[in-house]
Amino acid sequence: MSSPAPAVRNSATMLRRNLLHARRYPSLTLNLLLTPIMLLLLFVYVFGDTMSAGMSMSSMGMGMGTGTGPGGAGGADRSAYVAYLVPGLLLMTIGSTTVGTSVSVSNDMTEGIVARFRTMPIHRGSVLTGHVIGSVLQSVVSVVLVGAVAAAIGFRSTDATALEWLAALGLLTLFATALTWIAVGMGLISPNAEAASNNALPLIFLPLVSSTFVPIDAMPGWIQPVAEYQPFTPAIETLRGLLLGTEIGHNGWLAPAWCLALCALGYFWSRSVFDKSGRK
Repeated sequence: MSSPAPAVRNSATMLRRNLLHARRYPSLTLNLLLTPIMLLLLFVYVFGDTMSAGMSMSSMGMGMGTGTGPGGAGGADRSAYVAYLVPGLLLMTIGSTTVGTSVSVSNDMTEGIVARFRTMPIHRGSVLTGHVIGSVLQSVVSVVLVGAVAAAIGFRSTDATALEWLAALGLLTLFATALTWIAVGMGLISPNAEAASNNALPLIFLPLVSSTFVPIDAMPGWIQPVAEYQPFTPAIETLRGLLLGTEIGHNGWLAPAWCLALCALGYFWSRSVFDKSGRK
């Protein structure tokens, strides 16, 4: 079973299984997808004018001027804050989607189906690989849906070239792969689905203390290191640079470095836990 052909074939079968589960039970995916969409609408239509005005006065360097915006006379242009907000929420969408992966993996481990798979002549890693590929595909679809909502309420990226759009998609896919492997590990160590959901909460919480909603220098001093030294902020700033033309700087190498490090950590952690569980 060490040849690549059975591994690819078995992984494809597991991928099909996971996609069928997602189609039959869409409530979890939809609930997780609604979180970034609701945050997008909340921050744009409830806080948009105030946030745009405050960020303009703090000189974000994104070309945000004041003027009469769609949200009200005399305030900052709300569309400027939409542009600032969307890249972070796209990455937050990925974090939310991978929580479902953690729950799904935990269900497989606790309901006995994995134990049955172990008795069958299938490639051992295909169970995890099917979860990862399926989750990455769901993340990409979720990002497209959130992006469509953002475009409907005014997000535009007219200056990005085709190569920059391709790089942005590559970064989103790599980030989704990294977080998915971490989520798989969290699901494997969880005794039940509820614990898996709780263990994966950092994947939703970290974007809230990143540069998603406001610039880091506008945060209280004690929380700035938390916002700066974490994987979401470099990825967000790189995505902003690719789509909006802002300065990327050192985030251009920090973002993929974080992704590759998390991929390696999640992969070896997940395989180790999965293999140990099979020897019990």
